[in-house]
Amino acid sequence: MQTQVAIIGSGPAGLLLGQLLDRRGIDTVILERRSQEHVLARVRAGVLEQGTVDLLEEVGCGARMRREGIPHDGVDIAFGGVRHRIDFKSLTGKRVMVYGQTEATRDLMEGRQSSGRTSVYEAQDVRIAEHRGDRAKLCWRQQGEEHELVCDYIAGCDGYHGVSRASIPPAALKVYERVYPFGWLGVLSETPPVSDELIYVNHERGFALCSMRSHSRSRYYLQCSIDDSINNWPDERFWTELRARLDPKTAADLVIGPSFEKSIAPLRSFVVEPLRFGRLFLAGDAAHIVPPTGAKGLNLAASDVHYLAEAFAEFYQERSTAGLEAYSERALARVWKAERFSWWMTSMLHRFPQASAFEQKMQLAELDYLASSRAAMTALAENYVGLPF
Repeated sequence: MQTQVAIIGSGPAGLLLGQLLDRRGIDTVILERRSQEHVLARVRAGVLEQGTVDLLEEVGCGARMRREGIPHDGVDIAFGGVRHRIDFKSLTGKRVMVYGQTEATRDLMEGRQSSGRTSVYEAQDVRIAEHRGDRAKLCWRQQGEEHELVCDYIAGCDGYHGVSRASIPPAALKVYERVYPFGWLGVLSETPPVSDELIYVNHERGFALCSMRSHSRSRYYLQCSIDDSINNWPDERFWTELRARLDPKTAADLVIGPSFEKSIAPLRSFVVEPLRFGRLFLAGDAAHIVPPTGAKGLNLAASDVHYLAEAFAEFYQERSTAGLEAYSERALARVWKAERFSWWMTSMLHRFPQASAFEQKMQLAELDYLASSRAAMTALAENYVGLPF
C-alpha cells in the first residue's frame, strides 16, 4: 500500500488533518490501533476556540456543531463566594463553542468516510519502520496478517502514549514537564447545567468547575488528591462537596442526579522539542499536554494540524520544503503560549498542598486584580478564545 501522508491516530487531530489534506487533494491513510467504537467512547473536553470552529467548517464537518453546539460569550471566575464574569464578546469580539470532543470526532469520522480515503482501524502493533530516508514506511498486523504502507511523510497524531514519539531516539528530543500535585474528579450527569456559561471556582476546599455538554447534560469537576479513587466518591458525597465550594446562589440552583460517568484525571504540563524528526512530524497530544484548566488540549491539536496541512500543501503544490522545515518552530510558538496560559489558570485557581500563607495571599491578590482590571480580563479573554493561528 502507498500514500502521500500516513497519519497515525484517528482522534480529532488525525481526522482533522486528514480532512484538511483531502481538501487540498493530498492522499492520506489513517492507522488507528483501536476500533471506531472505542475511539468514540472516549470522554473528553468540549470547549472549542473560534479557530477550531472555523477549521471544522472549512472541512465540511460543522453542520451538526452549528445546530447543537452552545456558543459562550464569557465565563465566570468565582472566589470569596462571589462570581465575576469575563465577557469575551465585549473584550475581544470573539466567543467559544461548547461542543463535545466526542461529537466533533464523530462528525470528522463521517467526513472521512464520505471522502473515500482509507482508514484502518484495529491496526495492531503499528511500527514506524523507516522515517529518515527518501521515503517513510509503516508496518502493522491485522487479523494475523502483516501489512506495509510506504509514504512520503508520517504525521504522528496518536497521543501521549502512542508509537510516534516513542519511535524517536530519546536523545533527539528535549522534554519539558511539570506534574501537578492534584487531579480532577469529574462526573457527567443528565441534569441541566447550573449556569448558561462555565464557572471556574477558587475555594479554600479546592478548585471546582461547572461545565456542560448540552442543555440537558452537565459536566462537573472537583480538585482532589492525586492518589484518590472514584470508589471514595459516591454521588451523594460528590454533590455535597460541590455545593460546599460554590457561592450560595449557585449552590441553591444546582440540580443533582445520578452520574453516568465518573473519573479522575491527573494534571500535567508536557512539551517535547522539536516536533519533527526526519519524515516524522508530531502533532497534538503526541507532542504536548496541557492541564485542562485553560481548555487548550483539542484546540492546540487543531492549530498543529492546521500548520502541518499548510506545510504539506506547500510541498505538494510548490515542491517547497520551507513550510515543513518551519513547522516545529511555528507550532511550538503557539504551544508555549497555551502552556503558559494553562499553567497560569491552574496556578491561580487551585489549592496547592503545603502552599504558604504568603502564596495563598498572592493567589487571592491575583484573582482580585483580574476581577477589577479590564486589562487583566482582556488578557484572559484573548487567551481563552484562542490566539491567532
